[in-house]
Amino acid sequence: MHQSPPGPSPRILHLTQPVDGGVARVVTELARAQLTAGLHVTVGCPDGPLAPALRALGAEVRHWQATRSPGPTLVREVRRLARLIEDVRPDLVHAHSAKAGLAGRLAVRGRIPTVFQPHAWSFEAVGGVTSALALRWERWGARWASRVVCVSAAERASGVRAGIAGRWSVIPNGIAPERFHPAAVATVRAALLPDADPAAPLVVCVGRLCRQKGQDVLLTAWEAILGRVPDARLVLVGDGPEREELLAHAPRSVLFAGAVADTAPWYQAADLVVLPSRWEGMALAPLEAMACGRPVVLTDVDGARESLPPGLAPRCLVPPDNPVALAGAVAGLLLDPVLRESLGRQGRRHVLSAHDVRHAAEAVADLYRELLDDGLETPAVTPAVTPVVPAEYRESLHS
Repeated sequence: MHQSPPGPSPRILHLTQPVDGGVARVVTELARAQLTAGLHVTVGCPDGPLAPALRALGAEVRHWQATRSPGPTLVREVRRLARLIEDVRPDLVHAHSAKAGLAGRLAVRGRIPTVFQPHAWSFEAVGGVTSALALRWERWGARWASRVVCVSAAERASGVRAGIAGRWSVIPNGIAPERFHPAAVATVRAALLPDADPAAPLVVCVGRLCRQKGQDVLLTAWEAILGRVPDARLVLVGDGPEREELLAHAPRSVLFAGAVADTAPWYQAADLVVLPSRWEGMALAPLEAMACGRPVVLTDVDGARESLPPGLAPRCLVPPDNPVALAGAVAGLLLDPVLRESLGRQGRRHVLSAHDVRHAAEAVADLYRELLDDGLETPAVTPAVTPVVPAEYRESLHS
């Protein structure tokens, strides 16, 4: 990152609802880079694994009691957040994901520079009335975001198509090269799966066990994959609300590794990494896998094409929610070790040049400077403690 301007260090407040996986890693890497650059970093978040990790970096962590999704407690959560903001008095607020973006913008209401980073659109995650409500809020709430940061041009395009009139920046996700790198497959695999056949093809899927990540689609495809590659094994790395349902439908060749502190060894052990998501902004798991030199198969959702090296889409992308296409792509690559090796090399070169987390951190730093410079003429105003929640939204939370 560039040097901070002279004078007091800007006070940055990141906000998150309960998060794990990719969003937690993005917040952690941004906090790390901003602390190194001399900024004063505070994170408002609920209790969970993220809080102690941030404290270990030197960030100030403030407890914000909040649920993962909007509900009847929203008004109280916004009120608590407004008091937290009044106490911290940040120069800039950076809200991550839909719930924190909702509460943060309601609490601040444009009084100080506010960055909203959706990390995939909430209205794509749900259906029916809930989706329509989420979209209506995003259109309405865009007025209170100084900038909406998308992690891919496709995510931005989805927002524009949906009628969100935001002030946009596109800052692609990045990985830490010192954490994600190739390793001896046999050695890593022996440590992780000491009782497994070392020659059996290994497919790894890293992600929260939830509908978004599509592990159910992968399990549906798995029978057809075994029909062509009978000794293949699949490892699902992660935990989440769909775990029991997935367990009930998984054959013996599928291992549930649970949530792990370090996903890199699982990428390094894999012959192929698969992420069958139903929606994304730009998933981190494929970037991390490619940084480890592993080939990937992804669904063609927002950010997927942009995360791949040019020309690899026909080999590595399949339509979402299509187990037949997924089975064909996975089995085809498992049966072609030469192609897998080539894809792994190309993927690593691409990620190191285009998706280094340091590039993302520098782009965010530039954005902060722009917003803070624009706000120098604006007198600081303490956010109001009484939140303003649109009446139709407030009523729907209790319906």
